[in-house]
Amino acid sequence: MFEQAFKNIDDVLWKEAGCSSELDYTEQTSWLLFLKYLDGLEQDLADQAALEGRACTHILDEPYRWEGWAAPKDAAGALDYNDAMTGDDLRFRSQAEKHELSHPYEARIRNMGNAGRNGGEHYTPRPLIRAMVQVVKPQLGETIYDGAVGLAGFPCEAYDYLKEANPDLTTAQDRTLQERTFYGKEKKSLAYVIAIMNMILHGIEAPNILHTNTLTENLADVQEKDRYDVVLANPPFGGKERKGVQQNFPTGEAAFLFLQHFIKMLKAGGRGAVVIKNTFLSNTDNASVSLRKLLLESCNLHTVLDCPSGAFQGAGVKTVVLFFEKGAPTRKVWYYQLDPGRNLGKTNPLNDDDLAELVELQKSFADSPKSWSVDAADIDSTTCDLSVRNPDGCEEVVHRSPQEIMDEIAALDAESAEVLARIRALL
Repeated sequence: MFEQAFKNIDDVLWKEAGCSSELDYTEQTSWLLFLKYLDGLEQDLADQAALEGRACTHILDEPYRWEGWAAPKDAAGALDYNDAMTGDDLRFRSQAEKHELSHPYEARIRNMGNAGRNGGEHYTPRPLIRAMVQVVKPQLGETIYDGAVGLAGFPCEAYDYLKEANPDLTTAQDRTLQERTFYGKEKKSLAYVIAIMNMILHGIEAPNILHTNTLTENLADVQEKDRYDVVLANPPFGGKERKGVQQNFPTGEAAFLFLQHFIKMLKAGGRGAVVIKNTFLSNTDNASVSLRKLLLESCNLHTVLDCPSGAFQGAGVKTVVLFFEKGAPTRKVWYYQLDPGRNLGKTNPLNDDDLAELVELQKSFADSPKSWSVDAADIDSTTCDLSVRNPDGCEEVVHRSPQEIMDEIAALDAESAEVLARIRALL
């Protein structure tokens, strides 16, 4: 029922000079939905206050309430039905309606994809998020954190997982799930608005998401009360932070600052699943080696998921997912090389079936043509190299150096010039 409403909004925004892409459409629609949701929430709070015989304190001042601008009144004070739609055509106050609305909204986010984004930010495929949640197995009552919340895919999928795993929640348990389970931070204004609305539509009515730069937090100031039971995240693949931010971390490589943050933010015994560039596994610079050493010594890195090219649309890098538990050193690392058997792309994305084997084999860390284990004792203690090397796979490709490639290009250019000279001599 909401598909046509979204189309109508797009048709209006298309005529506006300041709206030219899905990024703009989604931002403006998010604000509309958020303000409409607040209007319904305020009505519910007003009804509750009236039943309890007390005054209602409004969230928004009168000029900014839905009834003040989306439902204008004529000179006589009556609703002007010619200028605005009211009533059932605009209501989504029931959970069923919000759930239905979440599907076209999620599709809208997916269509927005990576358009106009920078700093290595990419839409995380929902099948990958669901697989990460299934491997981590969050439990009711645990706190779940994403310091790079983006469009809130991780808290939304974790919420659905917990609701399905606990169908008969008590009122107190539901309140815990709503108010004291999901936490996050987001730096970008557009992503922050979309994240809040996405969580509300999925059923999380009071999102604990802060609009802030996560990496400005000094790790030395983190106390036990600030830590969480579970971290689920896909931080930006690239991007740079100013030097003042990098000084908050033991190592200064901007691409890996989030991983350091997440390790610090986990409680002892806490569990994490974090997407990161696969170059993290083998980079030889001091910062990368130091961070791998920190991860191996302070956490049990029990699983590494190697994602195929094309898993992230528009991303020019390959990624891996690190699954770890804080508080004990790594003893054995189980690798799984995801191979869906086809080229991934916009019209052929990852699906849940592609990741079903990972979820099943990971339960027992079973060996297979796509999975194997490496003892921590066999990892070079100097480089802490964690590269993906399937013992049953094909021979590892040896990449040539840039100098070798340039020399070959020069040689081919010289050969081409010689052939062209011969041809000219024949004319």
